[in-house]
Amino acid sequence: MTTATPQQAQPRRSWGSGALDAVRATGRGVTSLSRSAREALDRPLASYYLLLGASALLLTIGVIMVASASSVRAYVYLDDSYAIVKRQLMWVAIGLPTAWVASRLPVRHLRRLAYPGFFVALGLLMLVARFGVAINGNKNWLALGPISIQPAEIAKLAVILWAANIYAHKERRLRELHHLLVPVVPGMLLVIGLVLVGRDLGTALVLAAIMLGMLWVVGAPLRLFGLTLSILGAAAMFMATIDPERLARITHFSDPFKDYLNTGWQPAHGLFALSTGGWLGQGIGASTQKWGDLPEAHTDYIFAVLGEELGLVGTLLVVVLFFTIAFAAIRVASRTQDPFVRYATFGIVVWLLGQMMINVGMVLAVLPVIGIPLPLVSYGGSALLPSLVALGIVIGFARREPDAAAALAQRRRHRSAGLSASAPR
Repeated sequence: MTTATPQQAQPRRSWGSGALDAVRATGRGVTSLSRSAREALDRPLASYYLLLGASALLLTIGVIMVASASSVRAYVYLDDSYAIVKRQLMWVAIGLPTAWVASRLPVRHLRRLAYPGFFVALGLLMLVARFGVAINGNKNWLALGPISIQPAEIAKLAVILWAANIYAHKERRLRELHHLLVPVVPGMLLVIGLVLVGRDLGTALVLAAIMLGMLWVVGAPLRLFGLTLSILGAAAMFMATIDPERLARITHFSDPFKDYLNTGWQPAHGLFALSTGGWLGQGIGASTQKWGDLPEAHTDYIFAVLGEELGLVGTLLVVVLFFTIAFAAIRVASRTQDPFVRYATFGIVVWLLGQMMINVGMVLAVLPVIGIPLPLVSYGGSALLPSLVALGIVIGFARREPDAAAALAQRRRHRSAGLSASAPR
């Protein structure tokens, strides 16, 4: 009689059982990763670090891409390949300390600045309507000595803080339609009207999105949105029809190759840039479209150059970073007991996320070309400074969350006592 060896006595494992074990191991890994992510998000300073990290990474990517996308243009017109990125670095050097100051301002000081900021923005827009400088068909720039500014970018932040302050004062009366609308909606419509005087339809649409977002967060009835969207849609179509170039862009945006040599040139070359980028891109500095074929490569269409040089991975990273900022900011807004913090934070999210989506949609040719820069990434101090200040304000709100403030205070105590152990994040 033959006796089975220990190896023969063990049952054979089938391919199916091995695959099942692999699936179970993967499931355990996903569960562990999910648990770790939840634990990280439950830490007191999670929102603060998400906002700070995502903003810093976006700003770094922006500087790198401005250096790459503007190098050819800067060399041809300014005889220095780094001339444009040097200007951007100057704005960054101004913007970072300004954002830090904004993050440290108490909420009561921000509220005191709301009305003066709104009236300053309104005055600048009136000056643009009278003395503005037209660039690329839009009269939305104001020359102040050696520099030019775009007051509409300042107005985005100003109207958010102004509306948030008013709604915070009216917190208990917002169920009444009159208090919901007046004076926020007339004030915002006045700002939008002044922007439209300068023929800047793109910025006007962003301001309209901010207005709708603010109305939504304070609980406006749905029928009001239908009416408002109808009016804004009719106004946008009217503005488009009175400008033949803008009308051509709107009618050809879905297929830019129909009018390739005219209005389709920019969106078509934007698609060329994205399509040649592949998964990982051609490498930083290796874009071919920036050599004159792609207009506004370092401003409105920098996302196309980013896709060509960093590929799908780079473009998705930028989009994920914007949604990370939105996620962290909404966490701050949903946890606060201060209505001003809630409304201001949500308005800033609508502004930055909405503008990103419009810019990306424009580059992908799913939206018409309306001249909207990519926040924190595109070149331009007028757009960069208000964006950094807005993020500084939200980061300040995150620092002042009760748990976050306690954690930071504990860390300062440990540091002053010379302890090596750090406070919990």
